[in-house]
Amino acid sequence: MKKLRGVAVGTGYFSQFQYEAWNRMENVEIVAVSSRRMEKAQAICNQFNIPNAYDSFEQMLIDEKPDFVDIITPPETHSLFCNIAIKHGVDIICQKPLAPTYTESVALAKAIKDSGVRMMVHENFRFQPWHREIKKLLDANVIGDKIHSINLRMRMGDGWQEDAYMNRQPYFREMPQLLIYETGVHFIDVFRYLMGDVTQVYGKLKTLNSNIKGEDFAWVQFEFKNGTLGFLDANRFNENTSEDPRLTFGNICLDGNKGTIRLFDDGTITIQKLGEKEVRHNYTFHKINFAGDCVYNTQKHFIECLQSREPFETDVEAYLDNIIVQDAIYKSNQEGVPIAP
Repeated sequence: MKKLRGVAVGTGYFSQFQYEAWNRMENVEIVAVSSRRMEKAQAICNQFNIPNAYDSFEQMLIDEKPDFVDIITPPETHSLFCNIAIKHGVDIICQKPLAPTYTESVALAKAIKDSGVRMMVHENFRFQPWHREIKKLLDANVIGDKIHSINLRMRMGDGWQEDAYMNRQPYFREMPQLLIYETGVHFIDVFRYLMGDVTQVYGKLKTLNSNIKGEDFAWVQFEFKNGTLGFLDANRFNENTSEDPRLTFGNICLDGNKGTIRLFDDGTITIQKLGEKEVRHNYTFHKINFAGDCVYNTQKHFIECLQSREPFETDVEAYLDNIIVQDAIYKSNQEGVPIAP
């Protein structure tokens, strides 16, 4: 099968995981990187053995004529870069958040639909191996055919310090919306992946660290079309006792009519059927790259779908539903009432 030629834009903290994952794919070659600052693009090229560095995104597309582009930049730049890629007929994988507003996201989805260019949102949490495994268990009705509830608890402990986020992603400090917009949308996608469509949310958000602008605490209730209830209990302020809070980013409990599935912070999954003892579920995952190698898994899915012409799980148009739920949470917090997305 043809090796696909890719290019990328972005040299920030998270980009390291994406470049490293691309380097392990036999059917992909990243041939160029662009950044506003040539020295940053060149540094990435040197680190990951990529041939060409550019300080012009469009010139990179013109010169390299790639099969796809990986957009690894802040959300306010996504529409600009995506529209340039559309102009040159280049398929796209783009980081989330998709765009600063739902209106801008809809416009981007329409531009993609009208162009014939294919675009996938780099939503990697659903590709974490424990979430894929839980999905298999649910599909097999291991804890029954009726799921009563899904509860997710996250404590990152990276946001209580006076200089919180400065060591990784300092722009977090200035974002007017943080926890739900930047991190919580991952969990919205995971909830929808596991449970289906959301029919109502009720959110309570707070800013615990006075040195940042956006919220770093969220309690959100979910109602799903299938009758399941969900709860997200997340904050980046308080700490976690696990060895690596950034492995699973939280623990999950799912209760069904025949038992319970639990995900622990170390990636362990247990099953407890009603009337029986809890047992460990055996499955395999790798503690490499980021969060169980989910970046590699995400990018692998993108390439496989490009080659097979199968639809992406996180196609840009389908991803709009996550943004609708996200905005409903903010609206619910503002109005103090449950909101139907």
